[in-house]
Amino acid sequence: MLRVKKIILLVLLAIAFNAGAQTKEIYTHPKFDSIAHNHTQLAILPFDVLINLRPKEKEKLKPGELEQIQKKEGEAVQSAIQTYFLKKKEKEDFKVNFQDISKTNALLLKNGWTIDSLRAKTKEEVCTLLGVDGLISGTLNTDKPMSEGASIALGVAFGFWGPTNSGKCTINVHEAKEGELLWKYEKTLSRSLGSDINTIINTMMRKASKKFPYEDIK
Repeated sequence: MLRVKKIILLVLLAIAFNAGAQTKEIYTHPKFDSIAHNHTQLAILPFDVLINLRPKEKEKLKPGELEQIQKKEGEAVQSAIQTYFLKKKEKEDFKVNFQDISKTNALLLKNGWTIDSLRAKTKEEVCTLLGVDGLISGTLNTDKPMSEGASIALGVAFGFWGPTNSGKCTINVHEAKEGELLWKYEKTLSRSLGSDINTIINTMMRKASKKFPYEDIK
């Protein structure tokens, strides 16, 4: 009986260890300093957003309406990240600048590159188009919208709709030459992060700020 208990304990410890390894929130490339040493400008892309509505909820929307809402939500995340970094840059000695998102989006639009078509482009191609040393991009997966505009839009369709804070957000930084992943931050959304895009991004980035490598690149 004692042996069985020990086996069960070892199995539980193994499961806990694997779970902890799989939920690591932040990754930094081991050679980040040498790769990013001469970086001067990063671009922030609109985020790829997926709002997981139920089938009956989707039926209440017009064709293409959900896709348009997700696009606006992605731009809201992009804007929130730019706002965070600009405010941070005023206080900290950042080693890089951030391309204005209006220029980023204008260049993408001019070349006919949408969120969908960007998935077929390499990070090197996107950096070349935008003329930057690296890209900040990511995904937001949620059951309900988080930006005020998207929440209002769905409220019109459903009668009432409040913003939520459930889901997962991933923020990536890739470099231009080889398209290598330099930094990744993945966070499951919770009540402690807030319930709107700007609050969530600010809280997330504050939690990750000591790990954002461009702040103390050697």
